[in-house]
Amino acid sequence: MAVEIRVGPPTITINQGRTFMVTNKGGEIAGDNHSLGLYAMDTRFLSYYQLYINRQLWKSAEGSELTFYASRVHLSNPTIPTDDGDITKHTLLLTINRVIGSVLHEDLEIKNYSGKKVNFMLEIEMKSDFADLFEVKKGAVVQRGKILTTWDDKKQRLYTSYEHENFHRSLVYQLVHCASPVAYANGRLVFEIELEQAQTWNACAVFVMDYGQEIDDSTYMGCAEGQAATGSTGAVPGHGKELSSKVDKRQHHWRSICTGLSTSDYTLHRMYEQALQDIGALRLYDLDVSDDAWMPAAGVPWFVTLFGRDSLIVSYQAMSVSPHFAQGALKRLADYQAAERDDWLEAQPGKIMHEKRFGELTHFHQIPFSPFYATADATILYLIVLSEAYRWTGDLEQFKQYHDVAKRCLQWIDQYGDLDGDGFQEYKSFSSFKYENVAWKDSAHAVVYADGSQVQQPKGTCELQSYVYDAKVRMAEMFEALGEHEEAQRLRKQAAELKRHFNEVFWMEDEGCYGFALDPNKKLVTTVASNTGQCLWNGIAEPEQAKRIAQRLLQEDMWSGWGIRTLSKKNRAYNPLAYQRGSVWPHDNGIIAAGFKRYGLADEANQVIRAVFDAVEHFDSYRPPELYAGVQRKGDVDFPVLYPPGANIPQAWATGSIFHMVRTILGLQADAPNKRLYVWPTLPAWLSEIQLQHLRVGPCSITLRFWREGDTSRWEIRDINADDGTKQEDMIRVVDGAKRGNQ
Repeated sequence: MAVEIRVGPPTITINQGRTFMVTNKGGEIAGDNHSLGLYAMDTRFLSYYQLYINRQLWKSAEGSELTFYASRVHLSNPTIPTDDGDITKHTLLLTINRVIGSVLHEDLEIKNYSGKKVNFMLEIEMKSDFADLFEVKKGAVVQRGKILTTWDDKKQRLYTSYEHENFHRSLVYQLVHCASPVAYANGRLVFEIELEQAQTWNACAVFVMDYGQEIDDSTYMGCAEGQAATGSTGAVPGHGKELSSKVDKRQHHWRSICTGLSTSDYTLHRMYEQALQDIGALRLYDLDVSDDAWMPAAGVPWFVTLFGRDSLIVSYQAMSVSPHFAQGALKRLADYQAAERDDWLEAQPGKIMHEKRFGELTHFHQIPFSPFYATADATILYLIVLSEAYRWTGDLEQFKQYHDVAKRCLQWIDQYGDLDGDGFQEYKSFSSFKYENVAWKDSAHAVVYADGSQVQQPKGTCELQSYVYDAKVRMAEMFEALGEHEEAQRLRKQAAELKRHFNEVFWMEDEGCYGFALDPNKKLVTTVASNTGQCLWNGIAEPEQAKRIAQRLLQEDMWSGWGIRTLSKKNRAYNPLAYQRGSVWPHDNGIIAAGFKRYGLADEANQVIRAVFDAVEHFDSYRPPELYAGVQRKGDVDFPVLYPPGANIPQAWATGSIFHMVRTILGLQADAPNKRLYVWPTLPAWLSEIQLQHLRVGPCSITLRFWREGDTSRWEIRDINADDGTKQEDMIRVVDGAKRGNQ
């Protein structure tokens, strides 16, 4: 009998919108993990939370998330000496139920199983450092302003404020209901509890994070939402309302507009369902364009904000799940498109932003995130996603809305993306807050020569060139649709010349793949890295080159057994535990697999997909982390290794890789403007049948079934219907896409 091995972080994370909480498995914020805390708007409001019984720590029993915004923890008591005799260990059960939203609801419940009446003190010690998220992440929190804590006995409210010049934050812990007297002394809330045998004690509280938003008295009242969400039975008068209606309605609506999936493979079904939930869980409500058009945060805990690259990639990945999903990203990123040059912010006219932050360091301009534009690829990816949305929806009016945004993106690519006018993209920092690398591998030490030494700026990675090729081919198609034939012809000519020049300069015949990058002297960096595989996604390679690239990436130095590594083991800088010098990234592998399939390399694509799916099967709740270690897989009885400092879970483009890989297996290519959906299923042996329900293409909702007969993959249309008023000639036709080849 096979042993099921599960891998996951030793934390509990709940999140909703801009707010999230990370605790240990005991539901507390204590210990060696410096990232634990309660956060909102890039500030840690609660940095310490510990529970005591008569000055002794409670013992952890079990804790877990119930859903993305709710958790439950069970604790039990140690042996407690009292004047009435000892309270035997493990005879009191403390349950903590939490629900997070704009505030944090907390419900405490203690049950007495000791067989006698007991008296004891429950103590809660809380501390707030109001640290900026960037300092927490670095593990180097600097104390600046003044912190003041006061207790209002009448209101039963603990108020902790932070003041630093004109930067203000505060945390309020408001007791809404408590079944016993409570006081505040020695930095702890103290509850005097007396329980008969089998009796239950309850308290209900709310944590309110004040970062300058509107707060009224109703914010501090009631835990109905929290109790309903966790199923708590605590009796609080007047709080019998139903569960978190806004959250549930939003999540239900999100699921209702998504493509459904049923399959013979249990693991794939679990991964897909979890991915749908996690993408909904990452929703940034304050950035909603409409009920359907919105965008997710990049990931929890470090990236709960608006991102350029991440938002665009996940929008592309999720196109077959919800083609309108990209509308939120296109709108919000267009809102922040740079209009003028600002070197501190790394902004140039037409550039799409990298990320926007709201913490103390940003407020005082110690870091340039208001927003920051240090990204070499978001501007290019914006055009790819704009085109892909058009292909799935057929909505030319949307392109007209972003026509000028697209033109400015193209101008940025040719002027600022190409610093020396040689036709290739390269990046260089102009800010004193220097980012060394600003392509997708953006860690400071990610881009290395074959001997492991660092490549200096300016530099241009290979995938940036392929992104530009793809963007210009796509934009030519869209300008043609608007009748701008001269602009379309110009872009096609540029794309063709880029493809020719790229293959002359970047190809490494001895390695059978593209070089990593061009260095400041325009010398090819001959490092073998996963970036070469991303080039296939964009179609810049010739067919024979694509086959050799696939063969090269599946060799032992790049192939971990859990996916393709970011960097070859032969490189001196290789480290399977490093962020981008040997680790495995699900989104990277999903893009590479899509590139393999584009060139007809279905077996190679399925090999990559299966490896990543095998890894995800071992992770808690079937959730792919942002990345995992590139440690070599050893046989069937093994498990993937988590990235040691801790990866974001959930993380948007890791989650979206599940959708992308399903799309790759089925070979889905939408062409709504021409009323077509191309399918090219190549189901692997482990996937005998799969069905997509309500796949949205243009005005049509399509249900498709795919299955294997021997070594052949088959498909059929189960149902197709369209919006009211759609004419028969405007219906989408589903056709075989196997002969489309490299398109």
